[in-house]
Amino acid sequence: MLDLRQVVDQLDEVRAGLARRSPAAAAQLGPIAPLAAERRRLIAESEKMQSERNVASKEMARADKHSPEFAARRDELKQLSATVKDLEARTTACESELQELLARIPNLPAESVPNGTGEADNVVVKVWGSAPDQPFPVKAHYDIGTDLGVLDFERATKLSGPRFTVLWGDGARLERALIHFMLELHTREHGYTEVLPPFLVKGETLFGTGQLPKFEEDLFKTRKSDPERSYDLYLSPTAEVPLTNLHADEILEGEVLPLAYTAYTPCFRSEAGSYGQDVRGMIRQHQFDKVELVRVCEPERSDEELELLTRHAETVLERLGLHYRRVALCAADLGFSAARTYDLEVWLPSQNKFREISSCSNCGDFQARRAKIRYRPQKGDKPRLLHTLNGSALAVGRTLIAILEQGQRADGSVVIPEVLRAFMGSDTLRPTPRR
Repeated sequence: MLDLRQVVDQLDEVRAGLARRSPAAAAQLGPIAPLAAERRRLIAESEKMQSERNVASKEMARADKHSPEFAARRDELKQLSATVKDLEARTTACESELQELLARIPNLPAESVPNGTGEADNVVVKVWGSAPDQPFPVKAHYDIGTDLGVLDFERATKLSGPRFTVLWGDGARLERALIHFMLELHTREHGYTEVLPPFLVKGETLFGTGQLPKFEEDLFKTRKSDPERSYDLYLSPTAEVPLTNLHADEILEGEVLPLAYTAYTPCFRSEAGSYGQDVRGMIRQHQFDKVELVRVCEPERSDEELELLTRHAETVLERLGLHYRRVALCAADLGFSAARTYDLEVWLPSQNKFREISSCSNCGDFQARRAKIRYRPQKGDKPRLLHTLNGSALAVGRTLIAILEQGQRADGSVVIPEVLRAFMGSDTLRPTPRR
């Protein structure tokens, strides 16, 4: 969430920053300034009335209880108290409206973020590896997986409807191998603490990272069945949500920073608004596995932390031998909570293009302000907001897709990346009879 004081005091600068995202984002500021002015007026009026109430109270205390002056002051005090109460209620309502408006306004792009109007204006920062030499008609992952007998979309549809997948045998084992490999890499080599968070989260937790209130249609909401539970629970769309909110409403000591967490979780997304996109295969699923990275740090080092986190995600792709590129997103393509983002895009031979497999973002203090995550630089210092960062390292299903497509051979088999072979007990995926 943006800082209300910054929005009001630097309205033109904030509007210009949001306009880099889109005219619609900048237009959301429209009601903010007059509401903020009304809030200031109500606060000033309330303080004035409180002062007059205090004077009336003191004068009533000095007056004879049986005198007309006492009765007049008493009536005046009652009226002033009622006026103050009304002003306080109006101020609270005004502040609530301001917070609701701010909660739907996206983060400001960092100055270093390139301008642009969409995906076509993103900037390629680096390319690693090269497309595999495949002198035969390449297949899409859904055909490869079906032919191998490891992906089953028909039975998944029978069980749960479209945009789900059943993984059989070596397919399930490969998914598990990837999760194991990613977690071992990030914990043993990159120094992350592994966390296994709940997969169901509260609405306030989703608010903290920016999924609510604006993106509720993208979430799966459960039905309340416990009469003792007054709040709703949602299926988590990404481990970024619980990991970032681990320290919500906390004040951390500066000496413990930076914090680095990793978690494997299934992720659940309704994919609202994506109908007709990637309808075949595993690119866009309602349920998918992901290993997430989250870092929490002091504001002055968050750009450095973004580079580090992104390198950790890239290392996964490089160890797997997968051709990819790093892209700096332009302002118009940033996610809601992000101030800066690098996308990692893996090469898919069947589409003859790169597709996103990870987004690594620096959210600045945007999420920390929403979730109230603060720290003291030194003992006794005034608490400050932290900066939060997150990135997929990696989306497991899309990694499996890339392995199937980049590793496919003319005979229908698929080469398993060397780092996974000990876990898989083989160097090749070969067709197995369909059940």
